[in-house]
Amino acid sequence: MSTNTMGRWIAGKARVGLVKLVKKGICMRFLVSVLIALFLVLPVTAETVVGTVYHDVNANFVMDANEPGIPDVAVSNGEAVVMTDSAGRYTLDVTDPGIVFVVKPGNWKVLQDPDTGVRNFYYPHRPQGSPKLKFGGIPATGALPGEINFPLQPQPVEGPVRMLVLGDTQVRDFDEVRYFLRDLVTEITGLDVAFGCVLGDVVFNNPRMFAPLRQAAAQAGLNWHFVPGNHDADFDAPSLDYTYETFQREIGPSYYAAAYGNTHILVLNDIRYELPSEDYHAELGKQQQAFVRNYLANVPKDAFIILLMHIPIMRIQDKVELFETIADFPNCISLSAHTHDHAHYFLDAGEGWPGTKPHHHIVQGTACGSWYRGFPNAVGIPEAVMSDGTPKGYSILTIGGSVYDLAYHPSNRPNTYQMDVHAPERVTITSEERGEVVVNFFNGTERCQVEMRCNEGVWVPMERFTGKAPYYVELTERQNRFVKLVAEGRGIDQLDDKTIRRIDNQFRPAIGRGMPGPSDTGHLWRALVPAELQTGFNRIDIRATTMFGRTHEAKGYIYGE
Repeated sequence: MSTNTMGRWIAGKARVGLVKLVKKGICMRFLVSVLIALFLVLPVTAETVVGTVYHDVNANFVMDANEPGIPDVAVSNGEAVVMTDSAGRYTLDVTDPGIVFVVKPGNWKVLQDPDTGVRNFYYPHRPQGSPKLKFGGIPATGALPGEINFPLQPQPVEGPVRMLVLGDTQVRDFDEVRYFLRDLVTEITGLDVAFGCVLGDVVFNNPRMFAPLRQAAAQAGLNWHFVPGNHDADFDAPSLDYTYETFQREIGPSYYAAAYGNTHILVLNDIRYELPSEDYHAELGKQQQAFVRNYLANVPKDAFIILLMHIPIMRIQDKVELFETIADFPNCISLSAHTHDHAHYFLDAGEGWPGTKPHHHIVQGTACGSWYRGFPNAVGIPEAVMSDGTPKGYSILTIGGSVYDLAYHPSNRPNTYQMDVHAPERVTITSEERGEVVVNFFNGTERCQVEMRCNEGVWVPMERFTGKAPYYVELTERQNRFVKLVAEGRGIDQLDDKTIRRIDNQFRPAIGRGMPGPSDTGHLWRALVPAELQTGFNRIDIRATTMFGRTHEAKGYIYGE
């Protein structure tokens, strides 16, 4: 056992021992001895790894004699970043546990393992393997090989870079993998995009689903980047070093970077567990912050930088350090998921942002919507509308130079479905209280303009406000009413959480899992019902213009009497 492995082993054993002693109420002197064992571990030692990033001409994953090295490619151990020399060679230090990965250059592509579909750009260093984990972790890799070489093939990037963006897929079992396949994969197959990304919570506390989900996503014929989420961890890990072992075995590094032309994506892991509990908070930590700094030090300031994470950037405890690193890049945005809604934020000094213009952060709506809850549709897939009224779906992010555009696409619905128009069904024309029209513009931001007209009259601006989406409120009320009717039929006067869950479970094949309660959202607009209503049906036209210059239209109808 290496000195570093022994030190990690002592620390892990000491942590477990400490927890057991605290639970048993053992006296303070025993606790002190455990703390000494925990913190006075043997020093971490590093080994040197060498290798070549090369052009794998015949795609056989072997560096043949006639295959040249590729210069000026970034290689990292998760903290330091070195550039390959003129022959494609690099040298790095690596510890146990550790990792070595190549950063895909802008006009090259990473090869995929033909058997597993895993992208072949990283090497996890675990001489003794992961500690004992429920879901296996990483098998023993043994001593470092003489060289760790990384194969690449040319893939020129011309014109704008288009990327598919998914929030949480969050599958808990094979049924939900099939939902993902039938609801979304069939729709995105063949899309003209450079790659797809999943912004964390790839699975729902079940790492056995990593491989089926990865294989399902591969059916779309796309290359994928996966962000780790709080439901993707090994919860029985003895220390933070081992919380994403199974993820790294089945998916890839928990953080890294890649380039597509002059667009650079940084896949970040902002989940920090508060072991030995399953509590967590958002934090990058010193090593990951150093990697971001070291990588961006070699990136031109006019490049387009995209940060991909799971928990929104506003919640990261050490965000100020991250902000200082990226503030010098004028073309930088960030994306997350986690909250199961769709929203845009423009961060300024009030959030600690030091840049001259606000930082745009996008919380992407999720692929699973509200965790595949709610009424099943005609083919048995839960509608799973999110708590802000946004249907589950995906986005296409397009980057052209310093200009970008984000288009939201509800899954299994036409792309023209961009908003709900909620209006009174019947209105007394002579009444002074005619109500209001409310528009839920799913991809709307504070920089959008939404207008309304009645019967092809004059366009009038609508007022943006924060509130609950009317149709979603009605949707949850219908589901809640069903539960109440069942309870009344059984003579149950008081509905507690246990009773609601029992009814939900019994009738799940008919009504699906219970929906989450409505949440406040800022992508709502409203205006009073127009005074010029006529007798009979009146058409309400809505025109919404996004911050990117796209215009969308929708209609509603009001019956005047």
